[in-house]
Amino acid sequence: MISALRPASIQTLLNSSEYPLHLRKIAEKAFAGERISNEEGLILFNEGEVGFLGSLANFIREKRHGDYTYFNRNFHVEPTNMCVFDCKFCSYSRLLKQKEGSWEMSAEQMLDIVRSYKGKPVTEVHIVGGVHPKLGLDFFADLLSKVRAIMPEIHIKAFTVVELDYMFRKAKVSTAEGLQILKDHGLNSLPGGGAEIFDEEIRKQICEDKCSSEVWLDIHETAHRLGIPSNATMLYGHIESFEHRIDHMDRLRKLQDRTKGFNTFIPLKFRNGDNQMSNVPEVSVIEDMRNYAVSRIFMDNIPHLKAYWPMLGRTNAQLSLGFGVNDIDGTIDDSTKIYSMAGSEEQNPSMNTQELVELINAVGRHPIERDTLYNIRTDYKNFDFTKTEPVQ
Repeated sequence: MISALRPASIQTLLNSSEYPLHLRKIAEKAFAGERISNEEGLILFNEGEVGFLGSLANFIREKRHGDYTYFNRNFHVEPTNMCVFDCKFCSYSRLLKQKEGSWEMSAEQMLDIVRSYKGKPVTEVHIVGGVHPKLGLDFFADLLSKVRAIMPEIHIKAFTVVELDYMFRKAKVSTAEGLQILKDHGLNSLPGGGAEIFDEEIRKQICEDKCSSEVWLDIHETAHRLGIPSNATMLYGHIESFEHRIDHMDRLRKLQDRTKGFNTFIPLKFRNGDNQMSNVPEVSVIEDMRNYAVSRIFMDNIPHLKAYWPMLGRTNAQLSLGFGVNDIDGTIDDSTKIYSMAGSEEQNPSMNTQELVELINAVGRHPIERDTLYNIRTDYKNFDFTKTEPVQ
């Protein structure tokens, strides 16, 4: 059923008088590999029918990656959901004075989680959480060293800019000094969270006390210059406009022009469960697909586009693979609560390798297990799980 919704071919799109000439001219630019402008990106959002956008985004996706669809074997460690900041859209965090629904793990508890994966074929640990004043730079540097000692080969992807900015300011070190300390203790890359929407007027309404967009961009630029790659996110589907989305992506695109340090762009859907913006309705699946498609068309210099399957649900993650997406994240193993606490479809997000492969195969795509930096680990095309079933 889902595969039947796969967008039409690019030639059908370019030759069809069904679409206005100015839209087809934008499509021709993207087809030729030319960069579309902010104004053209806004036209796509405002006027592009979802099938039109999907066709163009799918062409770009297949030109870059063919049918390859990536996933990895990963798990999350979330040190705490207690946080000094009060983001209106967040269902995950609890203020320090709140006790109900909050947690704070000791270093040993976190290391026990890491130890539980020792000997399993995972390649990445993802460490993010709330901003707790007791958990500073020295604490996390020591934690990284101990994680590295337990699993020397694991890729450590850790800390949003919000966490980093707080710990660096508290430790009275510069961004470059703080990042170098963490890198020396085992940090390999940054996950890209905390970007939300860069427009400062929107930030005042949804996350006023959080670090600014300039700080977010500066920390990622500094990380790239220190040889620390990262991802980039955008929180969409709340009170922002299409103009705000284009502005957000344009700032990321300009930074990528300078550093080439972003691996993946990850649009994150606003979920309205149990937060201070519960009165804001969630956008439709059609809008999700439109947003992925325009993201793929506009973000011409970030190689990968990810749909985070625990956020979308499995069926919608499959659908996104026809709208520019070529990555659906990883196994996760029920180790994150960030989206389940906001009312996402996946309340216990976990899939083993076979389930991920079957999900990708079901829509005619080619499942590829990757590491964090998109090096291929296993090609699962025609893989026979009855003969060899990978663990986890």
